[in-house]
Amino acid sequence: MEIERRVLGRTGMAVSVLGFGGSETGYGGSAVATVAKILNSALDDGLNLIDTAACYGDGEEQLGRAISSRRSEFFLMTKCGHAAGLPGNDWDPRMMAASIDRSLKRLKTDCVDVMQLHSCSERELRRGKVIEVLQRARDAGKTRFIGYSGDGSDALWAVESGLFDTLQISLSIADQEAIDLVLSRAREKNIGVIVKRPIANAAWIGKGAPSDWYSRPYWERLKKLDYDFLHDDAARSIATALRFTLSSPGVHTAIVGTTRPGRWQQNAAFAGEGPLAQADYDAIRARWRQVARRDWTGQM
Repeated sequence: MEIERRVLGRTGMAVSVLGFGGSETGYGGSAVATVAKILNSALDDGLNLIDTAACYGDGEEQLGRAISSRRSEFFLMTKCGHAAGLPGNDWDPRMMAASIDRSLKRLKTDCVDVMQLHSCSERELRRGKVIEVLQRARDAGKTRFIGYSGDGSDALWAVESGLFDTLQISLSIADQEAIDLVLSRAREKNIGVIVKRPIANAAWIGKGAPSDWYSRPYWERLKKLDYDFLHDDAARSIATALRFTLSSPGVHTAIVGTTRPGRWQQNAAFAGEGPLAQADYDAIRARWRQVARRDWTGQM
């Protein structure tokens, strides 16, 4: 499968426009055999960017056991900051250093490509201690680059600081704050932009409101936005949603999670259809400006 690659800002990494996010398999406790089936087939079809986090349940261990033998074939990102079973409080520098070492052990690697701060506040960023932990890890060869994962004014501060190589941020048809607040500054500073939740958890698919807290806000927003394309069949509406995200200026790649073998390839085929027509993109943006409330901020 041919899949577009884009250079991830100043990192210079040519990443697949569609990456894999490990939260669903990690939190869901997927069997290693299932994770291996999903990822080995996706790597065969052009995937070369995988993202996870220390707090995604068994996510790091799953990846280490499933595909560490193919480490040279993909760029690997993880996140730190939450104690996730380690002694100490979130954002404690000593705990974070231990978390980074634990992540490397779980992932069965000596070095990740990007180590990211996991959605810490602007207040923590300004204190500087958490950033110093990442910088020391980079200096010690435990990560090639450092990044920030978060939204809103926290993400804007991270971008403006000039201290980070990458930004992971929410952006979708139901979550467009990043377009107006952050992306233009990230482009100016040549920061690599990785989008999380790029299809808004497909929250509109199904007969009623999703039961999980993670998808419910997007479902509520989309009921009000009521884009015409949401009434298309499920596959076409998901394709439009994904292509909208990837068409947003400054976006380099989007990560999607799945517990189903073959689903990554389906989404990659949607991405392969290319950017939305400008008129269609502009219509989605115009509808957002017309309907979105001020409290429709970026969702973690």
